[in-house]
Amino acid sequence: MLNRVILIGRLTKDPELRYTPSGVAVTQFTLAVDRPFTGQGGEREADFIPVVTWRQLAETCANYLRKGRLTAVEGRIQVRNYENNEGKRVYVTEVIADNVRFLESNRETSGGGGNREESSFSGGSNSNSNSSGGNRGNNTNSRNNNQDPFSDEGKPIDISDDDLPF
Repeated sequence: MLNRVILIGRLTKDPELRYTPSGVAVTQFTLAVDRPFTGQGGEREADFIPVVTWRQLAETCANYLRKGRLTAVEGRIQVRNYENNEGKRVYVTEVIADNVRFLESNRETSGGGGNREESSFSGGSNSNSNSSGGNRGNNTNSRNNNQDPFSDEGKPIDISDDDLPF
């Protein structure tokens, strides 16, 4: 059985960071993902997909993602339900993200242009994570929480042949 989803879209508003009673960080945001076709009026349509991140990934997303930012999300679809105040059963379908990639720098979203940047942050709580930091991209466990992921912009990256996947 397989439950994997990859989405690329723009945030509809800034992420909301909250903490569970036991102190675990959780962030929720909505990703607007364009459909591959136009509607009857020739207009592009989009789906608005709720995304949830947990723990360190949640804090990283809350610190660096902003409304309008182009973002890739990788995770799984989850359906949960609850009973609302009127006694009706409400079903919620959302993506539980375990990898988030920031596809452009803050400078680009403010109209400054420039080179396209990409940073990847992964949650460390699933079985696909590697405790030695072997996830694709930049692992949040090796970063200072307050460090800007784009602070090394324009500087050479030191990569050995052992780090390459091919």
